[in-house]
Amino acid sequence: MSSLREHIAAFISGDIADDAETLKKYSRDTSVFERKPEMVIYPKNTEDVQRIVRTVREAKEHGEDVSISPRSAGTDMTGGPLTRSISLVFTKYMNRILQIDDVSATAEPGMYYRDFEKATLAKNGKLLPSYPASREICAIGGIVANNSGGELTLRFGKTNSYVQELEVVLSDGSVAHFKPLSFEELAKKVQEPTLEGVIYQKMHALLEGHRDEIEAARPTVTKNSAGYALWNVIDRSKKTFDLTQLITGSQGTLGIVTKAKLRLERMQEHRAMLVILLSDIEILPEVVRRVLKLNPESFESYDDHTFRLAIRFMPQILRHFGLLQMVRLALAFIPEFWLIITGGVPKLVLMAEFAEETAELALEKAREARGSLHGLALSTKLARSETQSAKYWTIRRESFALLRKNMRGLYAAPFIDDVVVHPDNYPQFIPELNKLLNEHHLIYTIAGHIGDANFHIIPLMDLQNEEHRREIVELQTKVYTIVAKYKGSITGEHNDGIIRTPYLPIMYGEKICLLFEEVKRIFDPLNILNPGKKVGGTIEDIRESMITHA
Repeated sequence: MSSLREHIAAFISGDIADDAETLKKYSRDTSVFERKPEMVIYPKNTEDVQRIVRTVREAKEHGEDVSISPRSAGTDMTGGPLTRSISLVFTKYMNRILQIDDVSATAEPGMYYRDFEKATLAKNGKLLPSYPASREICAIGGIVANNSGGELTLRFGKTNSYVQELEVVLSDGSVAHFKPLSFEELAKKVQEPTLEGVIYQKMHALLEGHRDEIEAARPTVTKNSAGYALWNVIDRSKKTFDLTQLITGSQGTLGIVTKAKLRLERMQEHRAMLVILLSDIEILPEVVRRVLKLNPESFESYDDHTFRLAIRFMPQILRHFGLLQMVRLALAFIPEFWLIITGGVPKLVLMAEFAEETAELALEKAREARGSLHGLALSTKLARSETQSAKYWTIRRESFALLRKNMRGLYAAPFIDDVVVHPDNYPQFIPELNKLLNEHHLIYTIAGHIGDANFHIIPLMDLQNEEHRREIVELQTKVYTIVAKYKGSITGEHNDGIIRTPYLPIMYGEKICLLFEEVKRIFDPLNILNPGKKVGGTIEDIRESMITHA
């Protein structure tokens, strides 16, 4: 590897590091895994990425066991960017916004979303609405790689709905510019004597040759980031063939994204929230059905475990805010402290936020939603402004951080953290899930996007305990089997990575997973791009890479 390092260093303008501190830093993300890379490379431009890929490809052809794993901010919860070979890190240099117009913006993968949003709002008052909960610390490359979604996905959709064009370095070091092609343009593209032309030719043949089985495997839930999105490439109504839909969500396994052109949306300025306190899970589908008719911008939830933990760790939460906001939030939480004292904590807290052009219209929508729930056994509150709704958003957004930072000796372990089912299955799915988790005697929280039926389940585990480590593997099989029974998705937003790749057959079956393997071979025949993610990962990979400390 040292000779490879020297060879790469001679051809790129970026930096290479292999000191112990750097390797340790890039051996972790926010998953339960640790893999120490052999070297970390910080490319300065697309040409650097091309040279790195070509050099690694040559080394692979000569028998070296080498690969490249792209990495942006490292907030991934699946082990997606982790590697024992080359970590290609974009946040140091390839972190610029390159263009902003009235409807879109183009950025490099290492640009932090917070900076991207600040720039687009200043230029045209618009933003990318598919940002995840980690919006302050994540980057554009990860958002595209995972096909991210978040609290605004209910109204605005996931990242794939906003990707217009992608500049991608392919596995031979060539550059492709993927965007929607008409069928006439596709007919010309498949004739090109390049890897890009071969990819178009073989992907078209695969998608048409397996059309019926691919369509039958299309997830019917509102969100999905599991596997490769084969069903999104061909739009027969628009007569387009769009490989950006395949690259988005592929976790750097098919190509390395070096530029992304993303469509932007203007948000409404005024919001009001309807808070619903619910103890009867049986009526949850009806609650969701009635509220969704009013088209909320977001419809979120958290459970009683999250509620109690938030109150328990309220001092730690409040430290993140300025003094004035801290005092306001502390006073606002007095009713929640009273609920804890009196034993009146609801099973679920639902937050339906309505965004409109004026504060009056937003409040009117929230009141209308409240009225629609008349006759159901629940209680409601109106938060008339963003200030009043802040405490509810604080609990919802801080639930994972609360667990990760405050439970001494235990690790907030995201491994069944992103399942999606159909809202009509709530009365069966939620009790079945809770029963399973309680049988394993876990401390856990469930928060999620209730309008999308997307649940983030975060158990607390002692990763030094061999029984707990074994339990992670066992629980995944059990939870995903339940999800598959209800025809759901094992990951709505967070993607597969190391943690979920071995379980894709539970969701899709073996035939579709074989098609995923063929897609990987078409794009990356030597398997140099982030191997073991999406295809080829094993349960043994999970066991070997799992951390043994918090």
